[in-house]
Amino acid sequence: MLKLAIIGLTCTTLLILILFRMSNNPTLCEPSEGSGILPNGNSTVNDDTIMSEHLQVDAILHYATSRVIPQQTMDEIKISFNILKSLTPCNLLVFGLGHDSFMWSSINPRGTTLFLEEDPKWSRAILKDLSFIRSNTVRYRTTLYEAEKLIEHYNKEPDCWARKSILRGNSKCKLALNMLSNEVYDKEWDIIMIDGPKGYFDQAPGRMSAIYSAAVMARNRKGPGVTHVVMHDVDRDVEKVYAELFLCRKNLVDGVGKLWHFEIPPASDVNTDFC
Repeated sequence: MLKLAIIGLTCTTLLILILFRMSNNPTLCEPSEGSGILPNGNSTVNDDTIMSEHLQVDAILHYATSRVIPQQTMDEIKISFNILKSLTPCNLLVFGLGHDSFMWSSINPRGTTLFLEEDPKWSRAILKDLSFIRSNTVRYRTTLYEAEKLIEHYNKEPDCWARKSILRGNSKCKLALNMLSNEVYDKEWDIIMIDGPKGYFDQAPGRMSAIYSAAVMARNRKGPGVTHVVMHDVDRDVEKVYAELFLCRKNLVDGVGKLWHFEIPPASDVNTDFC
């Protein structure tokens, strides 16, 4: 067990170091280009830059001294990392709070990163030493056991159809996450990562609502560009079926292992279907 722990610790440390080396962010040991190092040695480095670099170093130290490793593989993480690297600072919404949450926050230090988690006990365990991570608790209205019936419900309920495309206050559509904070509804999210809620036993919430709601948010985007939706655990039937129903094969641009990456454009015609 000790040997496995050491191996896991070493792999995690190498993973974080490699990812930060891949990024264009400078280390604390080197002044940023254009940071304004004066001849007398005084620095005019922006406070946000200093805080960002401190956060990234803290992330490396966190994983280097932890026995837990992120849930995703190196190849899976690299997909999301490259998207974040190209867009940061950006708005990142993550369904699910986990051992990799510190990593995602540290890659987007000057952007907005918000996690949505269904289990308050799990939230407290993750956040007890990471109080700066922002997380909202979500009470889902679904269970994995209902996944097939919820597709029938979607087909019959007009308030679920793409032309309706609203979440806030939408109580008739069981797939719509209508209980989220105003920030989630009011902000346009550049990246939505779906790695939660739990979806591996019948009474778990399942990811049906998360997938549907991510599709609605992406369709409602008013700003330029696409919404990047990254979904984990696509080896499971429910995740795969719902992704193909709402996120659409035509929007799938990349994938590796158990992770798919979609680029979803805003709906140019609100009367069109999801796919």
